[in-house]
Amino acid sequence: MAGCAMWFGILTALMLCFATAISYSELSKIYPGAGSSYLYAEQAFLSKTKMLKFARIFKFVVGWASHLYYWVYPGVMVGVTAIFCGYMANQFFPNTFSPAYNSPLFMILVCIVFALGVGWIASRGVVGSTGVNTAVNIIQITALIIFTVMAIAYRVQHKQGDVAWHLSNGAAITYQVDSVNQVDANNKPIQDSWADGTPKVDDKKQPIYKTQDRQVTADDLKDKGVASLGLSVGDPYPVLQKDAAGKLVLDKDGKPIEVPFTISYLPADAMSGGGPMGEAKDPTTFNYHQSAMSVVAPHQINYLIVQACIAILLIVGFESVTAMGEEAKNPTKDIGRAVLLSLAIQAGFCYMFEYFGANFFMNNGYTIGNAGASSAPIGDMMTLVGAWMFGSASAGVTFMWIEAATVFLALIGTTLACINTGARVTYAMGKDKEVGEFFGDLHAKTNAPTKGIWILSFLSIILGIITVSVYLGGSAQTPLDPKYNNIWYSFGLLPSATYAGAVNTLLIMTLVSNFGTFLLYGMTCLTAIIAFREHHMFHGFKHVIVPVFGLCANLGCMMFYIIGPFSVAGMSWREPFIALGVVAVWGIYGTIHFVMHSKKKEKPIFVSTAATA
Repeated sequence: MAGCAMWFGILTALMLCFATAISYSELSKIYPGAGSSYLYAEQAFLSKTKMLKFARIFKFVVGWASHLYYWVYPGVMVGVTAIFCGYMANQFFPNTFSPAYNSPLFMILVCIVFALGVGWIASRGVVGSTGVNTAVNIIQITALIIFTVMAIAYRVQHKQGDVAWHLSNGAAITYQVDSVNQVDANNKPIQDSWADGTPKVDDKKQPIYKTQDRQVTADDLKDKGVASLGLSVGDPYPVLQKDAAGKLVLDKDGKPIEVPFTISYLPADAMSGGGPMGEAKDPTTFNYHQSAMSVVAPHQINYLIVQACIAILLIVGFESVTAMGEEAKNPTKDIGRAVLLSLAIQAGFCYMFEYFGANFFMNNGYTIGNAGASSAPIGDMMTLVGAWMFGSASAGVTFMWIEAATVFLALIGTTLACINTGARVTYAMGKDKEVGEFFGDLHAKTNAPTKGIWILSFLSIILGIITVSVYLGGSAQTPLDPKYNNIWYSFGLLPSATYAGAVNTLLIMTLVSNFGTFLLYGMTCLTAIIAFREHHMFHGFKHVIVPVFGLCANLGCMMFYIIGPFSVAGMSWREPFIALGVVAVWGIYGTIHFVMHSKKKEKPIFVSTAATA
């Protein structure tokens, strides 16, 4: 159900980020230099006599906490890229890679190659990274606008009851598909179950079996009528029109007639479940929006917060440029402008526009549930709108490939920005001897913290592999088609029946990264409040109201990790609580490291006025 508030959730996350972005922008004016929030935290406390002694503690907490974001987020992006490439592998090699399961081996190889490739670009220094990001952003923005306009046009041009496109096993078609029972390894039908795990039975207490879309077989093509439709083995098997007596209806050429698929935006189809069996067994599910107003409506506050906590992953990274203060020509002016402009253009315009179009597009032919079960839902939508716009399923796939190339470029840009920022924050900590001193080294030619960049790149490989390990956790899956029993699927898959009850590693890693984001952004807002207190540049709105809002919003999102599972129907407690466990372990380890490292280096925990003078 939380999917109904996706657009407003992104808007909420955007408001939170703008409050944080203003804080970053203001802080960069008075504290130019590498280190981003880490630098700001130290300088803000050092400038205040009453808080001076806490300067080292606060800057360490900010720097250490920021690693939950800057060192985990690249790993999440590496994993997301691997999932995306797994989806594309099926599009290019449908007889080798399954549309239902990405190959674990293939995704591991992508994690390795992608992380090392982005690390190499980052190691070239700020000039090379900036050139890549500029080109990527221009291409990405253009592609997003094209897709969104087409998605909106698709919805506007398809009225209730019109023949429309939908997907069956990844193939775009305009006819209804016949269904067959799912079978287990012993070729026995699999009984369906309710959300609470109890088996489904009909009014006569007979078992109800799981079904799946039927595919054309070689035996089916022996039927001249089916063969005349131009179908191939593996294509979706159509429902054929029949008369009242049950005989096939033929066209003027003697061919069977496929039953067309018709689009629906009816309220009765927009929601499913929630029937007499109760929410525990048959929870209400949101499928699609009935109107444009439904897309932009907040719906329920709980759903809104759920979406905002996930949507933050899209928007983060606007502050990355603040870590490059030492490499910028005019940091006191350009850094702040860059922070606000990047957020306004990429998130305020592009993402808000794209996600409106994507949500407005959805219908009974492609629902929120379909999107949630897909490795690349935007790719699916591109295939459908492309097939409609250009007149064939193959054209839709070609359009998706072209757009997918721009998505891949965007993933490079996002990962690159975060690796650059993460390595430079760690560089600042290494320079201060708060972590390994080798992190504080810069390359003689590129002036980049290459040691930190490469360590972060290798860490991203490991975290990326963890991210993709059970990325289908929590969703119902069918058994792997036997034709895909090849080396690419020789390991890494769980039994299909266990996925519904498994934790989702993609969600866990996302929540860990997002918690680090909320923690860092909240502390940056707090830093802004402290830094501008009694400062000659003080402005009530920019230095009190905005950062206080940002601080409260970030704290609220962190609290929702605990409150959400008990206040939102259907929300699992396992992923957020596991994420909180990871955060707790990182915090405990950081505390031990800080105390032990202080003793080893004979550094005072509390800063004294005399020591600073």
